[in-house]
Amino acid sequence: MTIEEMEMTTVEIVAFAGDARSKYMEALKAANDAEYEKAESLIEEGNELITEAHNTQTKLLQMEASGDPVIINFLTVHAQDHLMTTMLLRDVLKNFINLYKKVNAK
Repeated sequence: MTIEEMEMTTVEIVAFAGDARSKYMEALKAANDAEYEKAESLIEEGNELITEAHNTQTKLLQMEASGDPVIINFLTVHAQDHLMTTMLLRDVLKNFINLYKKVNAK
């Protein structure tokens, strides 16, 4: 993989993860407004995007496992950071929505 291809691959991870993060934040706002169906729909959209980012990351892992060198630079680290923090946001978001449902049910 050339440096340019690697850069495009890492930018792809950042873009998918960033779009997923936006969907998750929209879902949090919807849940805060007690719009739970909308929140669930946004979470599903975010999940599709994060799956795309994860699939791209998996391709890089497979390359490295097969002996192809993977260029690690600041952009690669940034992409990994975006992916992992967005995945963490998704997991925490589920708990927040459950809390909103409990509080609003009273």
